[in-house]
Amino acid sequence: MRKFPLAAALALMASAPALAVAEEDVAPTAASALDAAAEAAFTANNAWILVCTALVFVMHLGFATLESGLSRSKNTVNILFMNAFVVCAGLLTYYLVGFNLMHPVDFNGYFSFGGFPPGPGATGQSSSYHGGTYTYWTHFLFQGMFAATCTTIISGAVAERIQLKSFMVFATAFAAFVYPIAGSWTWGGGFMHDMGFHDFAGSTLVHSVGGWAALVGAWKLGPRIGKYTRNGVAPMPGSSMPSATIGALLLWLGWFGFNGGSVGSADPGGISRVLVATCLSGAAGGMGATFAYNFVSRKPDLSMLLNGILAGLVGITAGADTIPVGLSILVGFVAGMLVVLSVMSFDKLKIDDPVGATSVHLVCGIWGTLAVGLFSAKHSLATQFIGVLVYGVFSLSTSLAIFSLIKASIGLRVSPEEEVDGLDSGQHDMHAYDMNMSAPIIGRPPILSDDPAAGR
Repeated sequence: MRKFPLAAALALMASAPALAVAEEDVAPTAASALDAAAEAAFTANNAWILVCTALVFVMHLGFATLESGLSRSKNTVNILFMNAFVVCAGLLTYYLVGFNLMHPVDFNGYFSFGGFPPGPGATGQSSSYHGGTYTYWTHFLFQGMFAATCTTIISGAVAERIQLKSFMVFATAFAAFVYPIAGSWTWGGGFMHDMGFHDFAGSTLVHSVGGWAALVGAWKLGPRIGKYTRNGVAPMPGSSMPSATIGALLLWLGWFGFNGGSVGSADPGGISRVLVATCLSGAAGGMGATFAYNFVSRKPDLSMLLNGILAGLVGITAGADTIPVGLSILVGFVAGMLVVLSVMSFDKLKIDDPVGATSVHLVCGIWGTLAVGLFSAKHSLATQFIGVLVYGVFSLSTSLAIFSLIKASIGLRVSPEEEVDGLDSGQHDMHAYDMNMSAPIIGRPPILSDDPAAGR
């Protein structure tokens, strides 16, 4: 048996109080470490969502350059003004009423208003808010960018013939009430959320809701003068394909924030999976559109490629978190083919959409929403279909009511003379490019359309 030295025993007895104190300090030290880790995670999550907010803001630059590039040069200032105005109106109305309509504290599942003005309360700016992922104001700003994005979809479909004041009234009303109420039903914990409807980042809540309104606007306004003639569809090429290409690629960049931020945190696995699915679907959308257009013409169309990319991005937005990454390629490829078919179908119906907004955002938004039910084991196709119907009826009816009221009061469409001369001159008394405007105008081009389309 080994002997224990007396000196060692005495030393152990002397150090016993110090050991006891050290053991008492272990628990608070561990708790402090956990608190510090939680605070660091909260800071990282909040920073990521703010970066994504900035990327979503960049999408408005993408919309502006895409739409101005696909429109004629005489309407460039008008397009740019509408896109810049939507950001201002969208953020202000979201602060005044939108956020508390979309995220009311006491919610019956259908409609509720949290009061004015919004505010973080005692804990909204700390890790106590929203499970410690981001602050109240970060939540507000990120969702406010979505409200503006949904509304700006409409500007492309009604381009080149809507009165500026009429668009401003519609955009303000739509951003203030239509988008937030629709969003509350799913993202605000409303009845569609309770039903199990899934829309990760807005194939329906952003893109289809805006797409339905764009369709109503294009239909109510009627086609541009000279677009549909006895000889068929008259080409009206845009002013700058480089600008359109830059716009489409900026939108793709913005989708890193649009879908990446919808993860709701800086979770590395979730973000990387969502962004890979997003990019694969966008790339496949471009390929799908190029493939489908090959049956129309042997000469590839750049605008179809660009809209195909956007179609793929819209299509995967509802299910980027739940559709298997490999199947995101199929979702995007089908969306790309759909956008070509849709553009041609709307032309046959004489619904004039200068930039293809209804085809990209409405048609492919519906496809993406249904794709969740088709390719995700977690969600029901029937529920997804019900969601498409519910949001379609709501956006169609509210948009039709607003457009009809505007037409009955201040009018919707500019005069034929102003449309032929260009909205830059008639609505703004400005022009986007130096084209020697001091030179006298010898005569106005003739109106070529069979139906000058005073609007419906």
